[in-house]
Order: sequence, then structure tokens, then C-alpha cells
Amino acid sequence: MTPTSRRSFLRGACAFGAASSLAGCMTAGQEAKAGPASSGKGFFASRGLPIGIQLYTLGDLIRTDLDGTLKKTAEIGYKTVEMAGYAGKTPAQLKTSFDAAGLSCTSAHVPIRVGTTEEPGLLGDLNKLADDMHTVGAKHVIAPALAAPTDITLTPPPEGAAGLARLAAAMTEDHWKRQAAQLNSIGAKLKTHDIAFGYHNHNIEFVTVNGRTGYEILLAETDPRFVAFEMDIGWVAAAGADLVQLFQKHSGRFGLAHLKDLKATTTPNFEFKMDPTEVGSGELDWARILPAAYKAGVRKFFVEQEAPFAFPRLESAEKCYAFLSTLKA
Repeated sequence: MTPTSRRSFLRGACAFGAASSLAGCMTAGQEAKAGPASSGKGFFASRGLPIGIQLYTLGDLIRTDLDGTLKKTAEIGYKTVEMAGYAGKTPAQLKTSFDAAGLSCTSAHVPIRVGTTEEPGLLGDLNKLADDMHTVGAKHVIAPALAAPTDITLTPPPEGAAGLARLAAAMTEDHWKRQAAQLNSIGAKLKTHDIAFGYHNHNIEFVTVNGRTGYEILLAETDPRFVAFEMDIGWVAAAGADLVQLFQKHSGRFGLAHLKDLKATTTPNFEFKMDPTEVGSGELDWARILPAAYKAGVRKFFVEQEAPFAFPRLESAEKCYAFLSTLKA
């Protein structure tokens, strides 16, 4: 990455603007990131907000030792979790495990499938999904990624995350609008069950189509009554987009956020690529980002770290929590 492109990337990700100092976004110690010294409480405690964790962060530990892993997660200090699948359990079993650990499951990632606006669907029946969420106690269902369009032909055929990135790059404005219509339909149906619906981004949504990013089209075309957005801060930064500007421009659209950090070696891209690290150990300026997120309406924050991990997953989760729980902003 050239000095110029790296400087532009960090300014965008940390939202300092043209007159700001690059040094404020560099890793010069957590003291610089924590903002002005204060004798008050940290960001989360001062606002009465729990620090949550996306269970995807903990990988196979959730399936191989659910109860033990949840107990250790709670001991770290986490209060809320967001599901990523059912870990081979029934909703009732999950609820029992969450309660035993003293954790609240407030949100769940559930993949959407390709369909029409009349029958958008999720994986499974929407009525049953709502019942499952009520059993677990979750009030939010989040689509973790876009539904792959079936009318785009690519050679070789797209597979996995890389394939989805290729599909996103080939999507037209109409494709993005159809995705938004699908989200609207799902959200409207889930709302009748008192379940809120949202969309979680990666960096593939930041490809440009007719002067707008796919993400901007989704924001413009979705109905705020039915669709909220869970901003994945790390993936937005990996796209080179301006985090704070997005929060400011679309205030009120974001109810949830994923907290993940990036190493300096991350370069702007739209292809599911980043160099992740524990929150507080990377390049992002959390003392600026978190207040902007809160002002925009975010009230549910979940640590989510991507592989590869430099430490055992629970140890990484503990490092993230230690930083966030003491951060003053």
C-alpha cells in the first residue's frame, strides 16, 4: 500500500477529515485511542450499555462445549450474545444454556435465501423463526449477508465468500434494489411477530453502481419501519469507507454494530479481505467511532473477530472486552 493510499484509507476509516492528524489513528498506545483522560466511567458503563459478543467469534467452541464456553464468556464480562446458528440445539435448549450462564441472547443471524418480493423467505418458515426467537428471547433477526442473485452468470461458477464478492461486483442497480425489496418484505412480515429485522454488511456492498455504492442503494431503498442496519465497523473500514460519515448521514438507520479491528496491513478492497486483530490492538479510533455510532442510534454492540486468530478465541474475546470496558469516549 503506498503512503498516499494508506493515508487516505486510514482517514476514511477513522473519519478524521482533511484537517485531522494521521497520528491519532495510528497505534501509538491505547491511551491515545481512549481520548481525553477522565475520572468518569467508560463509554459503555456511562451509557448503561452491555458489551455483547457475536458467537461466530468463538467458532467451534460453541458447538463442542456450549455451556462451558458460555460460562467463560460471561466470566469475561460479556452480558449479551448474538447467535450465528443454533449450534445443533433447539431454541429451548439454547435459552436454558444462556440463562444458566447469565447471558441474554438479544439478536440472531439468519441467512436469507433468494426469492421474490412476494415470497422472500428465510431459511425455514418465518412463523417458526419468530417462534424460535421468542423462545430464545431475541428481539432482532439479522440477515448476515446478501442473497446471491441467480440471474448473473459467471465463469467459473461462484463459490463461497469469494464467489459472493464476484457476484456483488457484477450486480446492477436493479439487483441492489431487488435485494432491498426482499429485505423490506421480510422485515414487514417479521414485524407482525414483534421481531425487528436488519441487514449486516461486509465490504462487498461498497462496490459502486451508477455513482452509488450498493450499501447506499440498500439504505435508500429499504423502509426504516421494517429494516434496520447492523454496521460491521471492521468491514466498512476494510472497504475504505468513512465510518463516521455513514453514521451521520444515515442517523437513525443503525440499531446494532459489530466491533472488529484491523491491522495496518489491511488495504481497501471489496473482496472479503482484511487483516483482523483484537479490538483495541489495531488501527481504528474507537474513541471517535463509538460516540458516532451511539449518536446515530446504535444501542446493541457485539464484538466479532474474524480468523485468523493470534490467540485462542476466548483469549482474544477477553482482550477485546478488556479494552472496550475501560475505553472512555
